[in-house]
Amino acid sequence: MTERFTRWDAADYLKSDEEIQAYLEACIDEDTGDGRTIAAGLGAIARARNMAQIARDAGLSREGLYKALSGEGNPSFATILKVARALGLRLEIKAA
Repeated sequence: MTERFTRWDAADYLKSDEEIQAYLEACIDEDTGDGRTIAAGLGAIARARNMAQIARDAGLSREGLYKALSGEGNPSFATILKVARALGLRLEIKAA
């Protein structure tokens, strides 16, 4: 008997605002300093909330947003801010 596996996607589990906040905080905590984990986390949140609508709200193309937030992309800080705003999120800086 062979086992079948499906690809795990965080977007499938981000249902509430509390889950989204906890997930993004974990992405920020786990990021190695290059921002890729944060970008990928925002990508998962955008997929959970309808990527096409988030792209429209942020004034970006859907394809460009997928690429930028893939974890392999390198989005500008302006893109991160646009996506955060489109998601109804606010970036906040606190002392460590």
